[in-house]
Amino acid sequence: MNIPLDRHSPTPIYLQIRNYLSRLIKSGKIPDGQKLPSIRVMSTSIQVNKLTVIEAYSLLEADGLIHARQGSGYFVNRTITVLSNLTLRSTFSPSQEVIISQGGGSFFEQYTASIQARRQQDIIEFSSGFPSSSISDNLQRVAKRALANAGDILFREDFPQGQLMLRQLIAQMLVQQGLEVSPEDIIITTGSQQALSLAMQYYLQKDDWVIVETPTYHGALGILENLQAKVIGIPMTVEGMNLELLEQYLKSHRPKLIYTISTLHNPTGITTSQNHRQDLLKLAEQYECFILEDNAYEGLNFQPVPSPIKALDRHNLVTYISTFSKTLMPGLRVGYMVVTGEHYQSLVKHKLLNDLHASTVSQAIVSEFLASGHYRRHLNRLRINNLQSRNVMLQALENYFPEAITWTIPKGGLFLWTHLPHYLPIQAICSEALSHNVLVASGAAFFLGQGYPAMRLNFCQTPEDIEHGIKILGQLIKKYLTKSFISIDLPSQYVSVSSIHL
Repeated sequence: MNIPLDRHSPTPIYLQIRNYLSRLIKSGKIPDGQKLPSIRVMSTSIQVNKLTVIEAYSLLEADGLIHARQGSGYFVNRTITVLSNLTLRSTFSPSQEVIISQGGGSFFEQYTASIQARRQQDIIEFSSGFPSSSISDNLQRVAKRALANAGDILFREDFPQGQLMLRQLIAQMLVQQGLEVSPEDIIITTGSQQALSLAMQYYLQKDDWVIVETPTYHGALGILENLQAKVIGIPMTVEGMNLELLEQYLKSHRPKLIYTISTLHNPTGITTSQNHRQDLLKLAEQYECFILEDNAYEGLNFQPVPSPIKALDRHNLVTYISTFSKTLMPGLRVGYMVVTGEHYQSLVKHKLLNDLHASTVSQAIVSEFLASGHYRRHLNRLRINNLQSRNVMLQALENYFPEAITWTIPKGGLFLWTHLPHYLPIQAICSEALSHNVLVASGAAFFLGQGYPAMRLNFCQTPEDIEHGIKILGQLIKKYLTKSFISIDLPSQYVSVSSIHL
């Protein structure tokens, strides 16, 4: 196959390959089911490194356009329906009001309700922040092999920073994301929730000021409330945290920490640009404020994303956190922190006082996934499934939700964010939805105080459940909209709405 490449273009070669093949597949010039040239044949024919071809094929697989068959190569998928009736122009413009509070959210209640719901067969679970609970035979085989090869390491205590092998493998993985660190910069934690707790306890004391995005991850709000920190909620724009307001409050309140989710933000799904990340870091440097970057959903992106803010950090201001709970298996409870400079050893000591070390069994399993290459292939399949599920949910929203509702179109992750008119009773809608066996995460949990009515919807469900659950939600919202029209004089600004592209 001959692919025209511009080797002087600012567009990377692997993206040129991906974009060219993507056009051929979508136009039907490469038909469904056809096998693509092998990695070796392609690299030889267009004179590029094999790793370049692997990266291009991996992106096509993440786009849902091709799939890998073990031992056979890459094949074109059935073309995924393009949702042409969506409005792709972003209209995400919530009110830019800063919220100051002592913490908040309802993490405990929502988390326990979600766990309870997942134990019931007839519940459609839109509230979870985790992927589908299905586990393939391949995942089970890798886990069994990991335990068989681990030997007596499973019966020994380990260093608080985690097993060296796993830290080496994570460091190699992060290099591919543009973050160059060594194993000595990594601390393995019992999930990213523990990493968040350790970092916030380390950087903050009672009554210290901390900045978060509004809305933000409710688990972080729960930790800050427990620490009795004073929280400043800076509103989100379509580009991410409002940096003008951020600078204003950095100057006036001199906070100790900025908590941000730069990639696939929880709950909105926003991924910030390279420029936004650079500007945020410059502000932190100017006002000598630490940054806690929590990218728990990194790796689930449908297209390339900028390198983490930590990759730009030259003054050891940024602590980076991620996890395998959202991409592999939640029950493994393996997360990690990237900490550079003088803070590393202090956080290792802090980790030791909490639980000695993360599970050696779980660390061995994750190491096997990374070392064998199964993790990369698993991520590619997960991206394909998530993209298809997201599209099913978007189509269902178009079919069943009234025009007064907006929603985000995230470029990855597990969920999207719906924005309701301010006069709708979100708690009543969620309660009535549960009576119809549909569990929804009310947006109220993700705000410091009273925010706008919203719902976070996990799209990692079966197409049938998505269709049925969104239909029920749409009917309930229409019912409450009708009641609101009768009881209030509706301002015109809440009538014209479209879907939101992030």
